[in-house]
Amino acid sequence: MALQVYNTLTRRKEPFETIEPGKVRMYVCGPTVYDKAHVGHAMSAIVFDMVRRYLQYRGYEVIHVMNFTDVDDKIIKRGHETGDDPFAISQRYVDEFYRHIGELNVLPATVYPRVSDTIPEIVEMVQTLQEKRYAYATEGDVYFRVRQDADYGKLSRRKLDDVLAGTRVEVDDSKEDPNDFALWKGQKPGEPAWDSPWGPGRPGWHIECSAMALKHLGEQIDIHGGGNDLIFPHHENEIAQSECYTGQPFARYWMHNGMLQLSGEKMSKSLGNLITVDEFLAEHETDVLRLLILSSQYRKPLAFNPTVIEDTERGLARLRSALRPAVGQVASDADRATLAEAAERARVGFVEVMDDDFNTAGALGYLFELVTAINRARDAGMGGAPFAAAQDTLLELAGVLGLQLAAASPQTAQAAPFIDLLLELRAKLRTAKQYALADEVRQRLTDLGVVVEDTREGSAWRMEG
Repeated sequence: MALQVYNTLTRRKEPFETIEPGKVRMYVCGPTVYDKAHVGHAMSAIVFDMVRRYLQYRGYEVIHVMNFTDVDDKIIKRGHETGDDPFAISQRYVDEFYRHIGELNVLPATVYPRVSDTIPEIVEMVQTLQEKRYAYATEGDVYFRVRQDADYGKLSRRKLDDVLAGTRVEVDDSKEDPNDFALWKGQKPGEPAWDSPWGPGRPGWHIECSAMALKHLGEQIDIHGGGNDLIFPHHENEIAQSECYTGQPFARYWMHNGMLQLSGEKMSKSLGNLITVDEFLAEHETDVLRLLILSSQYRKPLAFNPTVIEDTERGLARLRSALRPAVGQVASDADRATLAEAAERARVGFVEVMDDDFNTAGALGYLFELVTAINRARDAGMGGAPFAAAQDTLLELAGVLGLQLAAASPQTAQAAPFIDLLLELRAKLRTAKQYALADEVRQRLTDLGVVVEDTREGSAWRMEG
């Protein structure tokens, strides 16, 4: 089956066909850099990192653009509150974002454009929209005429009258229509500004992404991505202004990830229920966050709570259990063939489900099946090249998802056979109902930094930390 991608624009899965064969132009909306990044931001970064990695695995060249919004009302407000220069604020959080990219094992984007570096292109785009009568100037501001665009609302499936009825629209007597949105904002006291045909001012929020995508990827792109909270108004407005500017379709596929939910509510600054990336990584490994996110369908809301995190840590330990070294070298031809077939079945199944709109939950299912086969082979005394080849397949496929599954240290590798022996002894003690002795074995292992996880398939272990 060819790769199928769910397109928010059409509300269905479609065969993935790029504008230029073998090349993907992908634009993903990046952060507004005025505060610390939270795990919701990390979710979007990890989802689209997974998309990029899989496309590259399938042989595509991916040009990945992610912007920084470094000119924005929120940054200006933060500057007024703290007395700091707005650009110093944005640079501080840009630097922090780069640090998080490394910590989260996210591949760096091909280009990270900034609004402040794209002002000439934004001004030219606004001028052209005005010349085409899609925009109008008033008192130093420039607005987009939404009713001039017959297709407005096609992404969010909203009608303009419904938008007015269901959305809080700020009253502005300078607008021709309350739905019109700002392309350029005249300067107010204490705000950064650039010269323009309409006087000093700065860009509106939506125009920036259209201009940056146009500058770095051309008039048409293959994938435009972001969180589903951006569908309206941001992405809706991007489509309107971009297609009115160029006269042709803007993006072939619109992809949106769901939101992280804490106690059933979307994680957001306004609700005050954020967990920053730094806070999470202070207590958990990077692979825990990535595995948690990839265990669900990327378009759906994702529960984020201590129970889910604990379950994910157990899953990560289970994946890593397959990387423990072999304890023997003996294996029949039939055993070797069985393990090789399991590895090939995992590889084929992995591609099949990932081709179905990046079904990472299904892909992980195949990885866990391979883990079971590897652990059974080790228990049966298998080692050597066939065993190592199966482990390599696991690492390769996990790597496509961005999971690192860090290899055990030399000290852990040396201790592994003895830990396995103790767990085997503990299992026999439990079978014999000598629970006190079994618990003592587990506690002694815990004291030595060995975390024991009991699963339906048996006991797995990992080194603490």
